[in-house]
Amino acid sequence: MRLTVYTDYSLRVLLYLGVRGQDHLATIQEIADTYQISKNHLMKVTYDLGKNGFIETIRGRGGGIRLAVAPEEVNIGQVVRKTEEDFHIVECFDPESNLCKISPECRLKYALNEALQAYFKVLDSYTLADVLVSKNALFELFGFEK
Repeated sequence: MRLTVYTDYSLRVLLYLGVRGQDHLATIQEIADTYQISKNHLMKVTYDLGKNGFIETIRGRGGGIRLAVAPEEVNIGQVVRKTEEDFHIVECFDPESNLCKISPECRLKYALNEALQAYFKVLDSYTLADVLVSKNALFELFGFEK
């Protein structure tokens, strides 16, 4: 299973904000500079993260973004579900576009579906807090001042 760049960037934004803490407002430019990625990509990512309730956006001078909830409340599986467009890992997973001739008798789709469900079961068992265990090391890697 491969995640899109969009989901990768969404998770990176959440990690960054989780390390920074809810007391600090970050800017999209700051995050883009830290990861050396496009500010334009991050603008849509942060908009959607805000729309989905993961981050809070403060507008105006001195504004920025921060986590809307505690890291313990951000479920990684939920983030991935909200940021990926679909999970049709093979054609037959999408009934609207499935043209596979062997689909009615193929049992591979059941194995792949079981694997997909196991994938989500693992992701659902993690929160942002769980992946921030090395917060101090990440703090230094981001170049934050204490």
